[in-house]
Amino acid sequence: MIVYGVGILAFCMLTGMFFGDLLGQIIGVKANVGGVGIAMLMLIVLSSLSSKKLQLGQLTQQGVTFWSAMYIPIVIAMASKQNVAAAVSSGWLAVLAGVGAVALSFAMIPVLTKLAQRSKQGESDGTDP
Repeated sequence: MIVYGVGILAFCMLTGMFFGDLLGQIIGVKANVGGVGIAMLMLIVLSSLSSKKLQLGQLTQQGVTFWSAMYIPIVIAMASKQNVAAAVSSGWLAVLAGVGAVALSFAMIPVLTKLAQRSKQGESDGTDP
């Protein structure tokens, strides 16, 4: 059933938020540190684990897959909105650092693409890159 997908999503979100808050307290920050990332990683692990180790019904597996696919873009959008609001209120250096990180990430796409193509050519030739 699709409800299991929602249950796994809720479990991952609550657990991620708990550990993010706990990590923030440990390092002395009054904020959630990495809770969204922890929740996403848990969801990815549980989704892949459910397809390999657990024998779930077809509808259950579809529910888990659907909510796994929906969770990541929605939570990233929510987290990025908060980060942008915090950066703008913190000053121009924070905004500049964010823009620089995004520009650097976009600049790395061609490099990673070439590395992936080189790796595929090595696999097809039977040689290592």
